[in-house]
Amino acid sequence: MAASDTITIALDAMGGDHGAEVVVPAAIDYLKRYPGVELILVGREEVIRGHLGQASGDPRLRIHHATQEVAMDELPSKALRGKKDSSMRVAIDLVKQGEADACVSAGNTGALMATARFVLKMLPQVDRPAIITAIPSIDGHTWVLDLGANVDCTAEHLFQFAVMGSELVAAVDDEIAAPPRIGLLNIGQEEIKGNEQVKQAHELLSASDLNYIGYVEGDGIYLGGVDVVVTDGFVGNVALKSSEGVAKMIGHYLKEGFKRNLLTRLAGLVAMPVLWGFRRKIDPRRYNGASLLGLRGVVIKSHGGADVLAFENAIRIARRAAENRVSDRIAQGVELHLNKRTSA
Repeated sequence: MAASDTITIALDAMGGDHGAEVVVPAAIDYLKRYPGVELILVGREEVIRGHLGQASGDPRLRIHHATQEVAMDELPSKALRGKKDSSMRVAIDLVKQGEADACVSAGNTGALMATARFVLKMLPQVDRPAIITAIPSIDGHTWVLDLGANVDCTAEHLFQFAVMGSELVAAVDDEIAAPPRIGLLNIGQEEIKGNEQVKQAHELLSASDLNYIGYVEGDGIYLGGVDVVVTDGFVGNVALKSSEGVAKMIGHYLKEGFKRNLLTRLAGLVAMPVLWGFRRKIDPRRYNGASLLGLRGVVIKSHGGADVLAFENAIRIARRAAENRVSDRIAQGVELHLNKRTSA
């Protein structure tokens, strides 16, 4: 760690749709709740100072100047080659140099993945990185990976994702009993269902020491009974965006229904406690903060449009991952499971 008793997290203050306008207040609010953390705001110093206010004197909050920014629509290759002093690149460099234990960025996902992979490199025996986050479910939440880093995957990649997801969840999620229950996303639960990639991954997982419970259909992500759902990045990203769209649609129709007339408005007032409870449970801000797994360091991707509360949650995920040395645990877990397969 960057310090013996303190977690240090580098924040890409210029990334995302809102940049320092969200990142700086989120950093200030987070430090009020968690004293044992130091935050490095990476970006244009004059912009960051404009949002600091009275917090500028807090020794746990410092600025690391960076002259460039990565646009949300910028090609990852262009950002990697031409933006070596971007806030995103510098934040990742701080992790590489040991000055920070983790970094958080709401910036361009493709650029963040490409830069993090180039700077930090992959863990031994891990072929590809994967993106994982939690999604609300009936009994709490379900972790899903990969969410877009790898469109095309082999069965071996899916097996590695399962190992990495299991190690991350066991390390950072106190609400889930270890070892986490692993499910493989499929179009049915029957043995004959699925393509060859999924069937081969099923065989690998069934023969492993992971707490593998078998195939899970799409609705299983939300109905509970599984802690980690493994799939390729194409399907995972579609599932994530579909769930976000359904949540927005439900919210839209509820508002529309309760505003229809005086009677429905009164009904809305009576139902308000239930509605607020429902809204809180499915609020995507509470689940913001996707981990980039498989790297030699902790990198957390915040949603590009995150507000202050959502970005705070991404910082929380980064702190938990750094505290529990998730990268080391993943490296050890992958080595253990692959060696057992080889010797079997």
